[in-house]
Amino acid sequence: MSLLNFTHLLAQTVTELSEDSSLKGLFHEHQDGDPLPSGKVLHEIIELCRAILFPGFYGKSTVNHHTITYHIGVNIERLYNLLTEQIHAGLCFDAKETGDCACDTKREKAIDLAGQFISRLPALREVLATDVEAAYNGDPAAESYGEIISCYPIIKALSNYRIAHELLLLGVPLIPRIITEMAHSETGIDIHPAARIGHHFTIDHGTGVVIGATCIIGNHVKLYQGVTLGAKSFPLDDDGHPIKGIPRHPILEDDVIVYSNATILGRITVGRSATVGGNIWVTEDVPAGARLVQKKYK
Repeated sequence: MSLLNFTHLLAQTVTELSEDSSLKGLFHEHQDGDPLPSGKVLHEIIELCRAILFPGFYGKSTVNHHTITYHIGVNIERLYNLLTEQIHAGLCFDAKETGDCACDTKREKAIDLAGQFISRLPALREVLATDVEAAYNGDPAAESYGEIISCYPIIKALSNYRIAHELLLLGVPLIPRIITEMAHSETGIDIHPAARIGHHFTIDHGTGVVIGATCIIGNHVKLYQGVTLGAKSFPLDDDGHPIKGIPRHPILEDDVIVYSNATILGRITVGRSATVGGNIWVTEDVPAGARLVQKKYK
């Protein structure tokens, strides 16, 4: 290919890729001064949260009882500043997508939301402590809580999920989904930030687990790897578009156990203390205390 032909090919490709018809729904137009959420900064925010929630296991390894107040104070201050900027960016992104209003009106709201999130960190630690306990008690191979916190993917996934869930409850757009997708990439555990999960929750091994947006999970629930808590086919509106926001994922009541690679679909209820065996497809309610396993055929 001659240089002239190559130059013409490049120019034609750039023109086609810049056409409005090609960009519809795929282009977020940026304006000077409008911030965008940063994956790099959100990663630092998660590391700061983990260092605050699990001091000594994440962040500064030199923390001790004499310095813990100082370290937490420094981390809280940096977290507040970074989180304010990222929430502001998320609010601006959402305003741009919805045509709400100018971005600069969102900063005061971002400051308030960051402060509200910071105030919820003690409660977050309290519930994550129950998750650590559940993971330790549920795995005979675990030798200490420290091993659970340092090594087990469920704690990384749950810390991201519980952080993201609190931000979502506060009305922060976009940022919660980014945070849970970060954990998905890190651990293979995909938990939507809108799911509602009780205390003492654990997932053994974890890889391939999917928990949908409208799932409700009770207390003392245990899942194994490869479990899907998903939806069946989506109902469509008159224009053929999926209807958003309707309850479409399972409810797992307290003390439920779901073994590996089970698929539970639709707005059904798995009753209290029920057990769902591995490699089973479940689309109907499971009674409380039931034990659902594969049948053996001769």
